[in-house]
Amino acid sequence: MDKKITPLSKLFLLIIFFILYAPIFFLVIFSFNSGDTMYDFKGFSLDWYRELFQDTRLLIIVLNTIVVALLSALISTIIGVLGALAIHQAKKRQTKNSLLSLNNVLIVSPDVIIGASFLILFTMAGIKLGFYSVLLSHIAFSIPIVVLMVLPKLMEMSPTLIDAARDLGASRWNVLTKVIIPFITPGIFAGFFMALTYSFDDFAVTFFVTGNGFSTLSVEIYSLARRGISLNINALSALLFLFTTLLVVIYYFITQRNKVNGMGVRKR
Repeated sequence: MDKKITPLSKLFLLIIFFILYAPIFFLVIFSFNSGDTMYDFKGFSLDWYRELFQDTRLLIIVLNTIVVALLSALISTIIGVLGALAIHQAKKRQTKNSLLSLNNVLIVSPDVIIGASFLILFTMAGIKLGFYSVLLSHIAFSIPIVVLMVLPKLMEMSPTLIDAARDLGASRWNVLTKVIIPFITPGIFAGFFMALTYSFDDFAVTFFVTGNGFSTLSVEIYSLARRGISLNINALSALLFLFTTLLVVIYYFITQRNKVNGMGVRKR
Protein backbone atom coordinates (compact mmCIF):
# COMPACT_ATOMS: atom_id res chain seq x y z
CA MET A 1 0.00 0.00 0.00
CA ASP A 2 1.37 3.41 -0.98
CA LYS A 3 1.60 5.84 1.86
CA LYS A 4 1.67 9.56 1.13
CA ILE A 5 4.28 11.63 2.89
CA THR A 6 2.57 14.32 4.93
CA PRO A 7 3.77 17.97 4.76
CA LEU A 8 4.96 17.68 8.35
CA SER A 9 7.09 14.66 7.44
CA LYS A 10 8.57 16.55 4.46
CA LEU A 11 9.40 19.50 6.71
CA PHE A 12 11.03 17.17 9.23
CA LEU A 13 13.14 15.56 6.48
CA LEU A 14 14.18 18.96 5.15
CA ILE A 15 15.31 20.04 8.63
CA ILE A 16 17.28 16.81 9.13
CA PHE A 17 19.02 17.11 5.75
CA PHE A 18 19.76 20.79 6.40
CA ILE A 19 21.39 19.94 9.76
CA LEU A 20 23.43 17.17 8.13
CA TYR A 21 24.61 19.08 5.07
CA ALA A 22 24.87 22.68 6.37
CA PRO A 23 28.39 22.24 7.87
CA ILE A 24 29.64 20.68 4.62
CA PHE A 25 28.21 23.46 2.46
CA PHE A 26 29.62 26.05 4.89
CA LEU A 27 33.05 24.45 4.51
CA VAL A 28 32.76 24.30 0.70
CA ILE A 29 31.62 27.93 0.40
CA PHE A 30 34.61 29.21 2.38
CA SER A 31 36.98 27.19 0.20
CA PHE A 32 36.31 29.94 -2.39
CA ASN A 33 37.02 32.77 0.07
CA SER A 34 39.68 35.27 -0.98
CA GLY A 35 40.34 35.90 2.72
CA ASP A 36 42.13 33.52 5.04
CA THR A 37 39.54 32.96 7.76
CA MET A 38 36.17 31.24 8.05
CA TYR A 39 34.61 34.24 9.78
CA ASP A 40 34.40 36.73 6.91
CA PHE A 41 33.74 35.94 3.23
CA LYS A 42 35.68 38.67 1.41
CA GLY A 43 35.11 37.53 -2.18
CA PHE A 44 35.31 34.68 -4.66
CA SER A 45 38.76 33.20 -5.29
CA LEU A 46 40.36 29.94 -6.43
CA ASP A 47 43.64 30.68 -4.62
CA TRP A 48 43.15 27.91 -2.05
CA TYR A 49 42.62 25.33 -4.79
CA ARG A 50 45.72 26.65 -6.59
CA GLU A 51 47.71 26.36 -3.36
CA LEU A 52 46.37 22.86 -2.80
CA PHE A 53 47.53 21.60 -6.20
CA GLN A 54 50.98 23.15 -5.64
CA ASP A 55 51.42 21.29 -2.32
CA THR A 56 53.18 18.15 -3.58
CA ARG A 57 53.45 16.58 -0.11
CA LEU A 58 49.70 16.85 0.50
CA LEU A 59 48.93 15.41 -2.95
CA ILE A 60 51.18 12.41 -2.19
CA ILE A 61 49.26 11.87 1.06
CA VAL A 62 45.97 12.01 -0.86
CA LEU A 63 47.36 9.45 -3.32
CA ASN A 64 48.49 7.22 -0.42
CA THR A 65 45.00 7.42 1.07
CA ILE A 66 43.32 6.48 -2.22
CA VAL A 67 45.71 3.56 -2.85
CA VAL A 68 45.22 2.19 0.67
CA ALA A 69 41.43 2.61 0.43
CA LEU A 70 41.12 0.91 -2.96
CA LEU A 71 43.46 -1.97 -2.12
CA SER A 72 41.97 -2.60 1.31
CA ALA A 73 38.41 -2.44 -0.08
CA LEU A 74 39.26 -4.87 -2.90
CA ILE A 75 41.08 -7.41 -0.71
CA SER A 76 38.57 -7.18 2.16
CA THR A 77 35.70 -7.64 -0.31
CA ILE A 78 37.23 -10.87 -1.64
CA ILE A 79 37.90 -12.23 1.85
CA GLY A 80 34.57 -10.95 3.17
CA VAL A 81 32.59 -12.67 0.40
CA LEU A 82 34.38 -15.96 1.12
CA GLY A 83 33.68 -15.47 4.85
CA ALA A 84 29.99 -14.79 4.23
CA LEU A 85 29.75 -17.93 2.06
CA ALA A 86 31.41 -19.97 4.81
CA ILE A 87 29.03 -18.64 7.48
CA HIS A 88 26.00 -19.17 5.24
CA GLN A 89 26.96 -22.76 4.43
CA ALA A 90 27.64 -23.72 8.06
CA LYS A 91 25.18 -26.54 8.73
CA LYS A 92 24.94 -26.23 12.52
CA ARG A 93 22.98 -23.21 13.74
CA GLN A 94 25.25 -22.90 16.80
CA THR A 95 28.37 -22.76 14.59
CA LYS A 96 26.75 -20.16 12.31
CA ASN A 97 25.70 -17.97 15.26
CA SER A 98 29.15 -18.25 16.85
CA LEU A 99 30.90 -17.19 13.64
CA LEU A 100 28.47 -14.30 13.16
CA SER A 101 28.96 -13.18 16.77
CA LEU A 102 32.75 -13.21 16.34
CA ASN A 103 32.31 -11.09 13.20
CA ASN A 104 30.04 -8.64 15.05
CA VAL A 105 32.49 -8.27 17.94
CA LEU A 106 34.95 -6.65 15.54
CA ILE A 107 32.22 -4.27 14.34
CA VAL A 108 31.31 -2.97 17.79
CA SER A 109 34.84 -2.91 19.23
CA PRO A 110 36.13 0.64 19.86
CA ASP A 111 38.59 1.86 17.23
CA VAL A 112 41.06 2.84 19.93
CA ILE A 113 41.21 -0.76 21.19
CA ILE A 114 41.59 -2.13 17.64
CA GLY A 115 44.33 0.39 16.84
CA ALA A 116 46.26 -0.33 20.03
CA SER A 117 45.91 -4.10 19.42
CA PHE A 118 47.33 -3.78 15.90
CA LEU A 119 50.18 -1.63 17.18
CA ILE A 120 51.13 -4.29 19.74
CA LEU A 121 50.75 -7.06 17.14
CA PHE A 122 52.93 -5.35 14.52
CA THR A 123 55.54 -4.45 17.12
CA MET A 124 55.74 -8.05 18.39
CA ALA A 125 55.80 -9.44 14.81
CA GLY A 126 58.58 -7.03 13.81
CA ILE A 127 56.49 -5.42 11.06
CA LYS A 128 57.68 -1.89 10.33
CA LEU A 129 54.95 0.71 10.69
CA GLY A 130 54.07 2.33 7.39
CA PHE A 131 52.15 1.46 4.24
CA TYR A 132 51.78 -2.27 4.89
CA SER A 133 50.77 -1.91 8.55
CA VAL A 134 48.05 0.61 7.58
CA LEU A 135 46.89 -1.58 4.68
CA LEU A 136 46.68 -4.73 6.83
CA SER A 137 44.76 -2.87 9.55
CA HIS A 138 42.27 -1.44 7.07
CA ILE A 139 41.73 -4.88 5.51
CA ALA A 140 41.15 -6.37 8.95
CA PHE A 141 38.48 -3.92 10.11
CA SER A 142 36.78 -3.82 6.69
CA ILE A 143 36.22 -7.60 6.36
CA PRO A 144 33.41 -7.77 9.01
CA ILE A 145 31.61 -4.92 7.23
CA VAL A 146 31.70 -6.77 3.91
CA VAL A 147 30.41 -9.94 5.59
CA LEU A 148 27.44 -8.02 7.01
CA MET A 149 26.67 -6.54 3.57
CA VAL A 150 26.85 -9.86 1.69
CA LEU A 151 25.24 -12.23 4.21
CA PRO A 152 21.67 -10.79 3.93
CA LYS A 153 21.74 -11.33 0.15
CA LEU A 154 22.80 -14.98 0.68
CA MET A 155 19.98 -15.48 3.18
CA GLU A 156 17.54 -13.86 0.77
CA MET A 157 18.47 -16.27 -2.03
CA SER A 158 16.13 -19.23 -2.44
CA PRO A 159 17.85 -22.66 -2.02
CA THR A 160 15.74 -23.93 -4.92
CA LEU A 161 17.92 -21.88 -7.31
CA ILE A 162 20.99 -23.89 -6.32
CA ASP A 163 19.04 -27.17 -6.37
CA ALA A 164 17.74 -26.40 -9.87
CA ALA A 165 21.25 -25.58 -11.12
CA ARG A 166 22.62 -28.84 -9.71
CA ASP A 167 19.74 -30.82 -11.21
CA LEU A 168 20.67 -29.33 -14.59
CA GLY A 169 24.22 -30.64 -14.19
CA ALA A 170 26.05 -27.51 -13.01
CA SER A 171 29.31 -28.10 -11.16
CA ARG A 172 30.02 -26.44 -7.80
CA TRP A 173 32.16 -23.82 -9.57
CA ASN A 174 29.36 -23.10 -12.07
CA VAL A 175 26.83 -22.80 -9.26
CA LEU A 176 29.10 -20.31 -7.51
CA THR A 177 29.95 -18.20 -10.56
CA LYS A 178 26.69 -18.46 -12.53
CA VAL A 179 24.08 -18.44 -9.76
CA ILE A 180 25.36 -17.29 -6.36
CA ILE A 181 27.76 -14.49 -7.34
CA PRO A 182 25.31 -12.78 -9.78
CA PHE A 183 22.58 -12.90 -7.13
CA ILE A 184 24.70 -11.37 -4.38
CA THR A 185 26.41 -8.79 -6.62
CA PRO A 186 24.50 -5.81 -5.09
CA GLY A 187 25.68 -6.92 -1.64
CA ILE A 188 29.26 -7.27 -2.91
CA PHE A 189 29.22 -3.74 -4.34
CA ALA A 190 27.65 -2.43 -1.12
CA GLY A 191 30.41 -4.11 0.89
CA PHE A 192 33.13 -2.74 -1.40
CA PHE A 193 31.88 0.84 -1.18
CA MET A 194 31.33 0.61 2.58
CA ALA A 195 34.89 -0.71 3.03
CA LEU A 196 36.16 2.09 0.79
CA THR A 197 34.32 4.68 2.87
CA TYR A 198 35.52 3.23 6.19
CA SER A 199 39.10 3.23 4.96
CA PHE A 200 38.88 6.86 3.80
CA ASP A 201 37.21 7.90 7.04
CA ASP A 202 39.30 6.01 9.56
CA PHE A 203 41.48 8.05 11.87
CA ALA A 204 41.76 6.22 15.20
CA VAL A 205 43.20 2.92 13.93
CA THR A 206 45.43 4.60 11.34
CA PHE A 207 46.80 7.00 13.95
CA PHE A 208 48.20 4.00 15.89
CA VAL A 209 49.71 2.05 12.98
CA THR A 210 51.07 4.74 10.67
CA GLY A 211 54.77 5.33 10.94
CA ASN A 212 57.26 8.06 10.18
CA GLY A 213 57.31 9.01 6.51
CA PHE A 214 53.85 7.65 5.74
CA SER A 215 50.52 9.28 6.48
CA THR A 216 46.93 9.24 5.35
CA LEU A 217 44.60 12.14 4.86
CA SER A 218 42.70 11.77 8.14
CA VAL A 219 45.91 11.82 10.19
CA GLU A 220 47.33 14.71 8.16
CA ILE A 221 44.18 16.83 8.53
CA TYR A 222 44.26 16.20 12.27
CA SER A 223 47.88 17.39 12.39
CA LEU A 224 47.09 20.47 10.29
CA ALA A 225 44.05 21.31 12.42
CA ARG A 226 46.19 21.30 15.56
CA ARG A 227 48.46 23.91 13.98
CA GLY A 228 45.53 26.10 12.90
CA ILE A 229 42.89 25.80 10.21
CA SER A 230 44.02 26.71 6.68
CA LEU A 231 41.45 27.12 3.94
CA ASN A 232 43.31 24.79 1.61
CA ILE A 233 41.88 22.06 3.88
CA ASN A 234 38.45 23.40 2.91
CA ALA A 235 39.42 23.09 -0.76
CA LEU A 236 40.64 19.53 -0.23
CA SER A 237 37.49 18.62 1.70
CA ALA A 238 35.32 20.08 -1.07
CA LEU A 239 37.08 17.94 -3.70
CA LEU A 240 36.73 14.84 -1.51
CA PHE A 241 33.02 15.60 -1.04
CA LEU A 242 32.61 15.78 -4.82
CA PHE A 243 34.56 12.52 -5.21
CA THR A 244 32.38 10.79 -2.62
CA THR A 245 29.22 12.07 -4.31
CA LEU A 246 30.52 10.71 -7.61
CA LEU A 247 31.11 7.29 -6.00
CA VAL A 248 27.55 7.27 -4.66
CA VAL A 249 26.17 8.10 -8.12
CA ILE A 250 28.28 5.32 -9.69
CA TYR A 251 27.13 2.89 -7.01
CA TYR A 252 23.50 3.85 -7.65
CA PHE A 253 23.74 3.17 -11.38
CA ILE A 254 25.64 -0.10 -10.82
CA THR A 255 23.00 -1.39 -8.39
CA GLN A 256 20.22 -0.34 -10.75
CA ARG A 257 21.91 -2.16 -13.62
CA ASN A 258 22.54 -5.30 -11.58
CA LYS A 259 19.16 -5.32 -9.92
CA VAL A 260 17.73 -8.82 -10.06
CA ASN A 261 14.24 -10.08 -9.77
CA GLY A 262 13.07 -12.82 -7.43
CA MET A 263 14.42 -15.58 -9.72
CA GLY A 264 17.91 -14.15 -9.86
CA VAL A 265 17.57 -13.06 -13.51
CA ARG A 266 18.89 -9.68 -14.58
CA LYS A 267 16.36 -7.14 -15.71
CA ARG A 268 16.63 -6.13 -19.36
